[in-house]
Amino acid sequence: MDIIQSFPLFNIVMSLMSGVISSLLPRRKAKALSLALVGVAGIMNSIVLWHVSVHGQYTYMMGHFPAPWGNEIRVGVLEAVLAVFFCAIMFLSLLGGERYLDMDIEETKANLYFTMIDLMLTSLLALIYTNDMFTAYVFVEINTIAAGALIMIRNNGHTLVAATKYMIMSLVGSGLLLLGLSMLYGVTGHLLMVNMHEQIVKYTQTGEYAMPLTVAMALMSVGLAIKSALFPFHTWLPDAYAYATPASAAILSSLVSKGYIFLLFKIFYRVFGFGFVLDHKVTNLLFAFGIAGMIVGSVMAIYQHDVRRLIAFSSIAQIGYIYMGIGLAVSMGTVAAVFHIMSHAASKSMLFIAAKGLSDVSGDSKDFSALQGSGLRNKLSGIAFSVGALSMVGIPLFAGFTSKVYFAEAALMAEGGKLSVAMVALAISTILNAIYFIRALITIYTPKEGDDFDAASYRPPATMAVALLCFILLNLFLGTWSNSIEQAIAAGLGSFE
Repeated sequence: MDIIQSFPLFNIVMSLMSGVISSLLPRRKAKALSLALVGVAGIMNSIVLWHVSVHGQYTYMMGHFPAPWGNEIRVGVLEAVLAVFFCAIMFLSLLGGERYLDMDIEETKANLYFTMIDLMLTSLLALIYTNDMFTAYVFVEINTIAAGALIMIRNNGHTLVAATKYMIMSLVGSGLLLLGLSMLYGVTGHLLMVNMHEQIVKYTQTGEYAMPLTVAMALMSVGLAIKSALFPFHTWLPDAYAYATPASAAILSSLVSKGYIFLLFKIFYRVFGFGFVLDHKVTNLLFAFGIAGMIVGSVMAIYQHDVRRLIAFSSIAQIGYIYMGIGLAVSMGTVAAVFHIMSHAASKSMLFIAAKGLSDVSGDSKDFSALQGSGLRNKLSGIAFSVGALSMVGIPLFAGFTSKVYFAEAALMAEGGKLSVAMVALAISTILNAIYFIRALITIYTPKEGDDFDAASYRPPATMAVALLCFILLNLFLGTWSNSIEQAIAAGLGSFE
């Protein structure tokens, strides 16, 4: 077997072992190891992406036991694209927030932080590549633990409360997911996704186990909706994102929920089959809650006075977009949802890092009253925040605009009354996005009376500057070279079942 085919498994094992090693290292070495790990993983997954683009998807059997007893991973274009993208976002988030890790985290806890980063990368790669439902559940729990640690490691009252809320809601979601998985295993007798699907097709044809299968799908869908903060299960999200250290906020907002959503894609397509999902009207519920999240998240963002909470509430709306795309129940809707996972990640992580840069020149305050003129005092952070904000609003050339075009295109293909509802929701949400983000831009570019800050003498940290420049370029790339990415996503979904 080609050695490149073992790269995904090697990445998962390498990340897991790096977590163990990081726990034994001092701060600087643990940081260097984690950055190197994410960089190497990104390179290796890029090679995997080239391999599957040329040779097609493949299944990699782990150990000596074939299906249905053994464990395996499945690698296609879509999995490789997301793996490369997730590694890039994590690397830039760590790089952009690197300076503040030393300021926000106690010396004795620094290596623990990077252990959790390594475990987070492990779990995300495993969720992307695994073809085994029990393995997926195990790494869902690792992801949950790592995310909770990344929130609370700053160790103040806000983060402890936020981590507690996150863990309560997330464990409820995990419990529902496990109940659904246990029921599905009891009915099908399999844990590998493909084998589960074959058994479910047989039961669908004979009419057997109709109710247990329906309940299992409902439990798993609700469990992952809770964990990914779909409205109305979003209450843990604002505090978790707003009060974490900048690198953690960037990673949590851009990657954690997306790993759960991608697992839900796999359950819908590879386990149940999308026809089964359509027959049981699950997409209609996801469409309704997605629309509600788009509007409610945007309305709540308007009333925020803390820039971090504004960005956090905006994430609720953006997650609603993703679920609306799934709920449209057409292939283009899923393509738009996957593309929005990428465009949102590229924009939201940049916004959190840039917001910290703006607060640095505003007395470390995050309140809008103190941020007045901060875009003039810290020009690079101001530009990066502007790019992220305009992307979220949907201004042409930026990633968010392309996402909304794809959602509109998918809505035109939808059946029933979803076309008009989706178009109206897109319009309303875009207007609401413009209200709070344009207000923020006006604030940071309005000169502050009596401001004697010497902007010329301010130099942002080199690592933050590099990260923000890369985020800007990535956002523009997604906005202007979207056709090749859309084609890759569509090709990956075409072979997803």
